[in-house]
Amino acid sequence: MTADDRAALEELFRQIAGHVATSARPKGLEIQLTVTLGEVPTWSPAASGWIFSGPTAPRPSQVEWKLSSALATALVSTWREPEAVPAAPAPSQPSSKGQEKLELLMDVELDVVLRFGGRNILLKEILDLGPGSVVELDRTIQDEADLLLDGKLIARGEVVVVERNFGIRITEVLPAQGPA
Repeated sequence: MTADDRAALEELFRQIAGHVATSARPKGLEIQLTVTLGEVPTWSPAASGWIFSGPTAPRPSQVEWKLSSALATALVSTWREPEAVPAAPAPSQPSSKGQEKLELLMDVELDVVLRFGGRNILLKEILDLGPGSVVELDRTIQDEADLLLDGKLIARGEVVVVERNFGIRITEVLPAQGPA
């Protein structure tokens, strides 16, 4: 794929993301979708599919897309809601459509990863691994571990043991990263 092809493909997905966000607004949902080409997601997708070029395309191509559980749940619940005239809120209980939407997501399970460290390793070295092999990481025992959500760093903390299981005591929650 040439640089121009890649740019065109990214622009196509930006336009699709823009249409999704625009069509969600009348339903009271603000969706911000960011299109980036990157690594294959580590999470299990809730929905996925393929987009293929047509048979007469000058450069045949195919793209796989995947939606996380949180995004899929939000999109499905938003579009399936019946259009209703909102009732007047009681004076003691202000209406918050945004809060109602947020509560739809509260039971969505997300995979988080606790990262003790990392290391670049050659494929040859991986193939040589066996019982008793030790892979040295880039951190010491005293260094904090990272908590990742969908491959993105969201917090840091110290590793603890809770009833014979590893855990993390959060020492720092990182601010949300905006679109690049």
